[in-house]
Amino acid sequence: MKHIFYLIAFALAGVCMTACSQSGDGNTEEAPRNIIYGIDAEGYEVESWEVVKGDTWGRILDSCGITQQKVNRLDALTKEICPLRTIRIGHKYTTFSKRDTVDTARMRLDYLVYEQNIVDYVVFAFVGDSVAVHKDSKPVTLRRTKSTGTIDTSLWGAIMEQNMPYALAAEMEDIYQWTVDFFGIQQGDSFTVIYDEKFVDTLSVGIGRVWGAKFNHLGKDIYAIPFPQDGKVQYWEEDGGSLRKQLLKAPLKFTRISSKFSYARFHPVLKKYRPHTGVDYAAPAGTPVRSVADGTVTFKGYKGAGGHTVYIKHPGKLQSGYLHLKGYAKGIAVGKRVTQGQVIGYVGSTGRSTGPHLDFRLWKNGTPINPLKVPQQPSEPIKKENKEKFEWVKQRIIAELNGEVPDSMKITVIDSVIIK
Repeated sequence: MKHIFYLIAFALAGVCMTACSQSGDGNTEEAPRNIIYGIDAEGYEVESWEVVKGDTWGRILDSCGITQQKVNRLDALTKEICPLRTIRIGHKYTTFSKRDTVDTARMRLDYLVYEQNIVDYVVFAFVGDSVAVHKDSKPVTLRRTKSTGTIDTSLWGAIMEQNMPYALAAEMEDIYQWTVDFFGIQQGDSFTVIYDEKFVDTLSVGIGRVWGAKFNHLGKDIYAIPFPQDGKVQYWEEDGGSLRKQLLKAPLKFTRISSKFSYARFHPVLKKYRPHTGVDYAAPAGTPVRSVADGTVTFKGYKGAGGHTVYIKHPGKLQSGYLHLKGYAKGIAVGKRVTQGQVIGYVGSTGRSTGPHLDFRLWKNGTPINPLKVPQQPSEPIKKENKEKFEWVKQRIIAELNGEVPDSMKITVIDSVIIK
């Protein structure tokens, strides 16, 4: 076990150095308590450690003087909350000990707190003869933030350069995945986004709701306005059209286009020109591949030069194809219904291939079409009965995206029941 630091918290040395202060009317007031992980640490010696290779709960608790009988009782209590076998290297744990009242030369462990992640922790209690366990979380505060970035290479690069939360890039791609071609982003494209950033003390631990965004792509502003419809908050364009479209812009994330649709592409294996009626996405082997729309699997199997392949039939006489897969996702079979965004396989290099990539294809009425130039049909727009409320929300979100507005104008609650 690796010792990180320790703090000795005595009865008279807590958050304040004085045990009490004199109030104006002569009465004494108790000093604030020294609360750590919800435990009153007054009188305890508090030490923090880090789990290292070879550590087990049995070894750690034995070194703290906890009997095997108590460890067994603890194991039975923690099966649902935090099984003792789930200890992880690098995670922090903290002990709360004090002098034994009988054997003053021995320190007695009363509490041990294990951090499952940055926010959640588990408290093991050994006070007296009892053994108890409970799970809790550190207080998380939300800080509303508006950030703007200009793209030089990619959305992820711009977000990293501006020191925005890493999770914001994934959230932006999820919101705009039907509308913005992230493989066609141009240098100079820009974005503004309003979001809640989560903090534990001063440490950023992720993001909450995205309250609105504006993505300028090829000189056009594409707004994302959150609004609830049919019991779910979705994102909408300025005119009330859904950002969600019939097809995803791409069947996988975090990759690049290595070859585009062409009727005269020089084949890297055959060394001659021939049609390539698909789009190649270069990506690491094992990258998840998603269905671009709802549909039914019509083919799953090995198909010559295409290697492991999946075909999916979609509404509107469309069919999509996914070639050179490493393997298939669990449950994918001919006749199986799949939903838009569902993982159907994984990038590979099977068949006639020079390296890991996905060859993605689309057909309309049996004729190949360029996946990068398919006219997109939006999902159902804002319903007539919701238009007035949507306009009210939209005006405030756009005003905040484009300038500074007082707090009274900011949308702070939005769900299927309340908008205010």
